[in-house]
Amino acid sequence: MDTTKVRPYLFILLVFAIPLLLIPVIKMAKNDSQLLQEPPAQTQKDTLRGDYAIIIHGGAGNFTADDLSEAEKLAYKKALFEALESGKSMLSSGKEAVYVVENVINMLEDDSLFNAGKGAVLTHEGHAELDASIMRGYDRNAGAVAGVRTIRNPISAARMVMDSSVHVLLSGRGAEAFSRTVGLKQVDNSYFITEKSQKRLKVSIDKHGTVGCAVLDTHGNLAAGTSTGGMNNKRYGRIGDSPIIGAGTWADNQTCAISATGWGEYFIRLGVAHEISALMRYEEVSLEGAAHEVINKQLEQLGGYGGIIGVDAFGNVTAVFNTTGMYRAYYDAQGKQEIKLFLD
Repeated sequence: MDTTKVRPYLFILLVFAIPLLLIPVIKMAKNDSQLLQEPPAQTQKDTLRGDYAIIIHGGAGNFTADDLSEAEKLAYKKALFEALESGKSMLSSGKEAVYVVENVINMLEDDSLFNAGKGAVLTHEGHAELDASIMRGYDRNAGAVAGVRTIRNPISAARMVMDSSVHVLLSGRGAEAFSRTVGLKQVDNSYFITEKSQKRLKVSIDKHGTVGCAVLDTHGNLAAGTSTGGMNNKRYGRIGDSPIIGAGTWADNQTCAISATGWGEYFIRLGVAHEISALMRYEEVSLEGAAHEVINKQLEQLGGYGGIIGVDAFGNVTAVFNTTGMYRAYYDAQGKQEIKLFLD
């Protein structure tokens, strides 16, 4: 047999046969690598749905209608209404949820009625120390600042930590230095101090209130944010739940966006905001049902008090609290709007 004639055919056979034999091996390797990879992150939704929802709060506490004058009631309702209308206007024009949250909370931080930004309660030494956090639902990215004294709008600093750093939580002087590098407005600590906050410190009136906002935008994305002056007469650099992602703030497009207010130590221990989301995700409980389970059962069993506001992926909103009052306002995806101060 003439082997010189066979060799070319053997070569051609090997060239075509070897790749065919390797296909199963390549597929197995590919499948193994896919098993080792984490599931892909959620992507931002871009399709305009048209409907949107927003809910805001100005703090929860054991106050009743008898504790406020008619002028004070009107002032709180006016502030909540203006913040709500601003948020609605942004949402109706297609603005992203996270920027609506930031804008609404900016307004509440600038209003001395609330325990956030200007008008925040004071530390034992007479300073204002502020905390804030923000989170968006489509990629669960988040940012927060804690114990800051010179940043005019802490929620904006939290948003910049989320968008312009690799971190989630910055504190104290480091957070302030970062805020200067990104061009945020700085103020002297005296800017935050009001006659009302000084009086509260002298008589040790505690106010756990805080401000927050949760939003579903017209693209189907959720976001939430929280800002606070913390606990009146606090010491030792105490930090509550407001800047803690999963305790005071949470957002996940698959479940809900949450902002909390109340006795922060208990909210941290329970991971309140994330616990509500987890019940929705794993137990298929509604937003309303999950919020009641966490606030009216789990929180009360520990001895804590306060409440949450939330919105789910369908534009349903809720405000659940175990105190006698919570300053709150909302507009839901069905077009219903309300502003309330006390327990119904």
